[in-house]
Amino acid sequence: MIKNFLLSTFCFFSLCLFSQVRDIEGSVADKESGMPLLGVNVIVEGTSQGTTTDFDGNFILPSVQEDATLVFSYLGFKTLKRKVAGKFQFEVQLEADTEALDDVVVIGYGSSSKRKITGSISTVNSESIQDLEPINAATALQGTSAGVTVTPQSGAPGAESNIRIRGVSTNGNSSPLIILNGAQYDGGLNSINPQDIESITVLKDAQAAIYGSIGANGVVLIETKRGERNQSAVITYNTYVGIQETTRELSLLNANEYVLLTNEKYANAGQDLPFTNLSQINNNTDWQDQVFETPTVVSNNVSIRGGSENTDYSFSASHLDQGGIVAPDKSNFKRSTASISINTDVRDFLNVSANVFFTNNRSQGINSFGLGSVLFNAINIAPVINRNQNNLDGTIDLGNEVVNPLAQINNTFNDFESNRLSGSFKAELEYIKDFKLTARYGFNSSKLNNREFFPEFNFGNGKVFNRPFNQVNLNQQDFYDYTFDLFNTIEKTFFDDLDVNFTLGTTVFRAHGEGLFGSRTGVPRNSFQFADLDSAIGVGDNQTNGSFVNEFRRLSYFSRVEFSYLDRYLLSGIIRRDTSSNFGPNNASAWFPSVTAGWIMTEEDFIGTNNFINFAKLRGSYGQLGNDQIGNFLFLSRLNGEATYVFGEDQSLTEGQALGPLANPNVKWEISTKLDLGLDLEFLNRDLRVTFDYYRNEREDLLIPSIPTSGIFGTSAPGSLAPTINAGTVVNKGIELSLNYSKEVNDDFSFSVNYNLSTVDNEVTQINGAPFLEGGQFSVGQLPPSRMEVGLPIGYFYGLKTDGIFQSQAEVDAHPSQALLGATARPGDIRFVDVNGDGTISQDDRTYIGDPIPDVTMGFNLSFNYKNFDFSAYSFANLGSEIVRNFERDQVNVNMLSRRLDRWTGPGTSSTEPRVSAGATANKLFSDYFVEDGSFLRIQTISFGYSLPTEALKTVGLTSVKIYAKVDNAFTFTEYSGYDPTASTGAPIGGGIDLGFYPLPRTYTLGLNVKL
Repeated sequence: MIKNFLLSTFCFFSLCLFSQVRDIEGSVADKESGMPLLGVNVIVEGTSQGTTTDFDGNFILPSVQEDATLVFSYLGFKTLKRKVAGKFQFEVQLEADTEALDDVVVIGYGSSSKRKITGSISTVNSESIQDLEPINAATALQGTSAGVTVTPQSGAPGAESNIRIRGVSTNGNSSPLIILNGAQYDGGLNSINPQDIESITVLKDAQAAIYGSIGANGVVLIETKRGERNQSAVITYNTYVGIQETTRELSLLNANEYVLLTNEKYANAGQDLPFTNLSQINNNTDWQDQVFETPTVVSNNVSIRGGSENTDYSFSASHLDQGGIVAPDKSNFKRSTASISINTDVRDFLNVSANVFFTNNRSQGINSFGLGSVLFNAINIAPVINRNQNNLDGTIDLGNEVVNPLAQINNTFNDFESNRLSGSFKAELEYIKDFKLTARYGFNSSKLNNREFFPEFNFGNGKVFNRPFNQVNLNQQDFYDYTFDLFNTIEKTFFDDLDVNFTLGTTVFRAHGEGLFGSRTGVPRNSFQFADLDSAIGVGDNQTNGSFVNEFRRLSYFSRVEFSYLDRYLLSGIIRRDTSSNFGPNNASAWFPSVTAGWIMTEEDFIGTNNFINFAKLRGSYGQLGNDQIGNFLFLSRLNGEATYVFGEDQSLTEGQALGPLANPNVKWEISTKLDLGLDLEFLNRDLRVTFDYYRNEREDLLIPSIPTSGIFGTSAPGSLAPTINAGTVVNKGIELSLNYSKEVNDDFSFSVNYNLSTVDNEVTQINGAPFLEGGQFSVGQLPPSRMEVGLPIGYFYGLKTDGIFQSQAEVDAHPSQALLGATARPGDIRFVDVNGDGTISQDDRTYIGDPIPDVTMGFNLSFNYKNFDFSAYSFANLGSEIVRNFERDQVNVNMLSRRLDRWTGPGTSSTEPRVSAGATANKLFSDYFVEDGSFLRIQTISFGYSLPTEALKTVGLTSVKIYAKVDNAFTFTEYSGYDPTASTGAPIGGGIDLGFYPLPRTYTLGLNVKL
């Protein structure tokens, strides 16, 4: 009996014990994409018992106690714990750890953690780029990166953007260096598919000294998307279609108002009225309405990304088709891209990777910016002219420039195509533990084919656009460059507290370009269809041809050492030596050193962290960078000028060659000295992040090509110019502030708010050999409106200062003599200020009347997610800049802005708008009357999306589907009277002048993103 009792007791306890242990199985997936995750660690907490998920994300864990806790961990994802509590089946979704993913930042020839960064950087991640979904990737920097301004060169399809980092420091090329996957990229960002970009990092201070001679304007580092290891192929398809419209139409005179003011002009001049019978005015053409259209923009993008345990891969292709809001049949842009990348661990110690990108851009364009552009003509042509009046003979005289813009469009024929292949190949060899050798080869190969046709056409008697014969121009250009980097990186820890990272390497860069061009007349049938050099049969002086060859080389050595002591004291030193073929033997090489330092204050015991402040870092940087972006071989004399020689017994004249621009064997680098002091703070459980910077950039030895020289040197000959010399200094200084607050309120709701602000104070401190430099254009035949001068901002506006409108003859008589352009001042004319006090108004009274550089730029961005809905809005603002209104022709009979209805017609009627007159006046002289406040606030993007429930998609084999609606360039709030307050040529001296800017389109978009 006792035996039976013991046996029963043993069986009972065994059964109880068995009931507390069970086999667990389940699956693990990415919460965002729903894709299964391979290699996730599944561990029983507090034990060594565990397993990993297979290729489908599944796992089996035998003999687990019922009261155990499972721990799921995976690189780049937040660790998750789940109690067993009697369950045996688990479906787990891991959430991406954005803080961990964002921690690594590319800094040039390597990477670092944000925690240890001692320089000033801005980063735009793929999520922000996806929200903005710009056509041009440069747009993603506007309003999202403090200290970075992006202005479009035009609103026309395919137009590039001007990127400026912490102001304009040089009278030459102010564009930053672009690095794509580690290799120099000289193409426009419009050739890169934005949906391929993983991150854009901007180096703004001396930390960019690792790039030495080419980093003076700042550095933009672009990293493209890669596949993920241990993940099955993720196929993504993104598409959108949009409708575009102009963001603004100018308020112009209609036909009745035009006739009224035109008659008044002639009456004020004592001349016969041009319109004596108003009943015969049969046309009231709204020319803006005639040229503006609402074309579409369509984009399709597909990508396949994934990876195995040792390899990740990515493939993508896209096509964009955008029509222009002016003449979409003649103004459009098509971009097709394809990219492939692979990254594999050949051995534990050897990694190789390759990235290759191909872009085909094809575009047609109209004259979209400047005097004589389509919009310039639409603004100035008289509304009383019929839209079908191609030849303006017999209509009112509009001068020799203004023509029918519709006829101008119809007679515009061109085709521009570029094919670009870019790539990089990299191998990393860890030949000893903590010792890594990296070799990287990057290349860019571009082929451009351009064809233009100018048909025979007569726009009217004396028009400058008239062509008595047709002409075809062909242009073929080939460019190739490569970068080869070889560098060694050592990462060691000494005494357990000192981390050292040492990089030593060399870079070779070579660029080569060549081209052929030619033009001929006599195209058969006056048709673009036959516009080719072979078919053209013209003879005479207009048959031209030519070619060019460019070659440039740079050899560099660089070194960087980074110290981190006790994970709180940070120090970094960089030195680079560059040799450039753009400079002669006297100055071909130069050294560019820098030092950065940081102190993580919250690691100190006397400061520490608490529930309010989580992180505080003080940092600073100081160093020098260079700029060699000038023409080739300016240190040599070349026979590329023109001259006429006398030869032979009959002393006949023969055209030949002569010296071109005078050589300067001592020309050398521009040097940029950069100082930055910064503070990084994190508060409220790292939800609030604050970054503050003070910077000062001094650019010395500016490379200036136009300093006057004595005529004895022969610079007056055709093709000859003054030499390029180092002759100026410009200083930029200011502050930057970035605030970012992100909060996950609960499982259903999260939001993020970002605000950034930057200021710039620009001053020219030195010009050698000249009191000032001039540039820019205003109207026709007037003096240059922009200057570079000591003590003032580079490119400031220089003109006459006004003091209201003369209200009576007594005011005219009491004022200093004002007789300009052969016209004596009368009541109703603009009253100019006698700045020099000599009692006479003249061009000598010109002075500072404005600055195109904004005092403050700001960005404010908001996003939130509620369950399956998401919303985002991006905006930016410029404050304190001026802009010149230069799209109004000063001919008598052209149309005018409706503001002229408020003109002066008698004492007290206006103190801002002068009288109208067909006679001679000085009112058209460049003055602050034409300078307006260019401040603005732009709502750049508003986007609203909805993601379909994941559970519902599984039945059809999809991972995620998102539908969204978006508006780009939604609203612009400004007092500027032109099309766009960002209108600018981008020139350091002469920018900020609106010559008839092609406005940015407002685009209404519907899109679909699908993953499977």
